[in-house]
Amino acid sequence: MQLNIRKGKKEDCSAVLELIRELAVYEKEPDAVDVDLTQLEEDGFGEDPAYDLLVGEIDGEIKGCAIYYQKYSTWKGRALYLEDLIVTESARGKGLGLALFKAVIQEAYDRAAGRMEWQVLDWNKPAIDFYKDFGASIEDEWLNGRFSKEQIAKICEA
Repeated sequence: MQLNIRKGKKEDCSAVLELIRELAVYEKEPDAVDVDLTQLEEDGFGEDPAYDLLVGEIDGEIKGCAIYYQKYSTWKGRALYLEDLIVTESARGKGLGLALFKAVIQEAYDRAAGRMEWQVLDWNKPAIDFYKDFGASIEDEWLNGRFSKEQIAKICEA
């Protein structure tokens, strides 16, 4: 078995979209994925990329990915936000998630990030344990705020 982590390419987006859909099922939100292949390609590889992508391969086949982007912390300066670390169920436990996570940490280091952040669902004990094994702080004091596309439109069009 050969693991490989590399920068993602536009041609990888179809496989990445399947991973995103699999994650939505795992997170009990199977109908929540609105992004389609065209949007994923444009948002990652168009004129104004919104995210960066690493793909994880086992024996040349994409089995995982990390989607991340730069953000800014008013306290720490440059920060890297890991939106999702996804490994297909059949490839879990083979070191791919570990390799992807280390690659994202390296990316944060290379960018001189003052902080790296991500979210994990409070019921996802395997993921929480995985992150804690690195010494990560898993906070419970911050609550997430969110508007949907429809809510944004309603507010702006009022």
